[in-house]
Amino acid sequence: MKIFPGTFLRSVLAVLIVLVLGTGCVSSDNSAKGETKMETKEVQGQYVNVNGLKMYYEIHGEGQPLVLLHGAFSAIGTSFGKLLPELAKTRQVIAFELQGHGHTADIDRPLSYEQMADDTAAALQQLGIEKADFFGYSMGSAVALQVAIRHPKMVRKLVFASVSYKLDGLHPGLMDGLQQMTPNMMYGSPWHEEYKQIAPRPEDFDTLFTKVMQMDKDLKDIPDETIAAIQAPALFIIGDSDIVRPEHAVEMFRLFGGGIMGDTPEGPPDSQLAILPGTTHVTLADRADLLLPIIPSFLDKPMPEAK
Repeated sequence: MKIFPGTFLRSVLAVLIVLVLGTGCVSSDNSAKGETKMETKEVQGQYVNVNGLKMYYEIHGEGQPLVLLHGAFSAIGTSFGKLLPELAKTRQVIAFELQGHGHTADIDRPLSYEQMADDTAAALQQLGIEKADFFGYSMGSAVALQVAIRHPKMVRKLVFASVSYKLDGLHPGLMDGLQQMTPNMMYGSPWHEEYKQIAPRPEDFDTLFTKVMQMDKDLKDIPDETIAAIQAPALFIIGDSDIVRPEHAVEMFRLFGGGIMGDTPEGPPDSQLAILPGTTHVTLADRADLLLPIIPSFLDKPMPEAK
């Protein structure tokens, strides 16, 4: 698809404004950023050694396990600070911080969605968790997708917030625009401020940035048949102004058996699709008002009978 210069530059500028200013992480009362910092400091997390990585995690609540996987450059606080307390009221929430993010120090290996999925699966095995629900946001949704592909027996249900499985699932020009960014463009953002507070080596932020950019540059499409082979029901969530094209979310939803008429004796499909109004990629994590009624309802729905 051809991208005209003006459109491309506007796309790049919009991405930079969102990342640098972090407008979506500040609520209408301008308190969200401060609340996230307080919650991060109060929680005493733990570590598990997997694949040479000392991986940070937190466990909140009791019940059916729900694994939270955060976005790129983010950590538990900035991705799930507004959602975790409510989710933990009715389930055991296990929130991880992935390689090089948050409290988890980087190690000498590239970043990849596949490796982070394997790290997550290995950590759960050490914690004695055989099967769990997974809720991934942005980069975390790609990691959750790889868990479902590589470790299907560990997955009960999936919640994908802003997931794609093909590069053309994102708006044109986005990936090219991100590749033109430099680390200093993120200085002062909520993600950078969080990293400075909690990372074992705050000076490693530029290295993390470089690794994330390289990971995204190396992205490959996932075949339709691989997606269609996933048996776990999934809830797909995007904002109506997200980086994921609505058409792509519908395409992926269909591969999970969605997009059919539900007023039949068989009823609606097991998977679900939600498009949040007035919501961007960044502000999606801030929409507790919309997400908290949707996610628990999906997770609490009885599992379909085995086919």
